[in-house]
Amino acid sequence: MILARVKGNVVSTVKHPCYVGHKILVVQAVDSNGEDIGTPFLSCDTVDAGEGDVVLVQQEGNSARQLLGTKEDPFHSVILGIVDKVSKKE
Repeated sequence: MILARVKGNVVSTVKHPCYVGHKILVVQAVDSNGEDIGTPFLSCDTVDAGEGDVVLVQQEGNSARQLLGTKEDPFHSVILGIVDKVSKKE
């Protein structure tokens, strides 16, 4: 699992049937200081996250499909929770 920040929504007029009814967001991985790392990717939202939220993301296809209750659909990333606070051990 990784920390990420929601950058925006994905809007599409035509989409694969497996995406119907799912909210897809653009997320960017962040470090413990909130700095962007890596490249943005798409993730299926299960917690009603919004732009600017820091979220916990599971980025593994089998886990994502199990959480969403799908078997053959191409989900590889799912948002599991909204993070209220990140604290570091000294």
